[in-house]
Amino acid sequence: MSEASGFEILPAIDLRGGRVVRLRQGDFANETAYSDDPVEVAQRFADAGARWLHVVDLDAARSGRPTHGAVIAAIVAAIGDRPRVEVAGGLRDEPAVAAALASGAVRAIVGTAALREPAFAGRLVATHGADRIAAAIDVRDGRAIGHGWSPDAESVEAAEAIERLADVGVTTFEVTAIERDGLLEGPNLGLYERLVQLGLGSIIASGGITTLDDLRGVRAHGCTGAIVGRALYEGRLDLLEALALTGERS
Repeated sequence: MSEASGFEILPAIDLRGGRVVRLRQGDFANETAYSDDPVEVAQRFADAGARWLHVVDLDAARSGRPTHGAVIAAIVAAIGDRPRVEVAGGLRDEPAVAAALASGAVRAIVGTAALREPAFAGRLVATHGADRIAAAIDVRDGRAIGHGWSPDAESVEAAEAIERLADVGVTTFEVTAIERDGLLEGPNLGLYERLVQLGLGSIIASGGITTLDDLRGVRAHGCTGAIVGRALYEGRLDLLEALALTGERS
């Protein structure tokens, strides 16, 4: 068994205006574009052996209206079930979630609406199953926020958000340390340790993960996976090496 058996690596494909981009600390004014061809990027990650792709509709995260449905469907059509695709961004009502899953995505990630109304997430779990619904816990200063990480967005203490969502059946939480996101400065291990210790579900880490040691660190602190973006696009982290480390590559 590998040293990180069962640990998931999820390459991130963040979509804005049809391009693959990365933001720094969620700032839409601080964007770097990496490709005009999201399908090609997805195929590249699939060919490397990734078992998951984390696809985010950034425009929808800001507006609340899914705008990249056709692109996401094209990604799913191009790669089939290798790897599995999860979709996030702007999924704030039940029809939007149903449409994302109908496109071929295996899992839908809900944030803003679930934080505002945990019962919404509970209804989704009841309809689609806990394995197809996860919650985005995007953390700034210890508090989970939504609405595309807007500075004036409503927030709730991160642990409380997880407790509320676990109570309605959510079992997977994707936790982003906003202050680390896109900066290549390493993960917030203290944050993950605190939330893992709640014992309320699987914690997938996101934000600042740059090296193999970072992956080892989040796993050692109890996370079940890691979302990786900018480090892959800028060559700081080799996906083949990362997948070999975790035993994910077939």
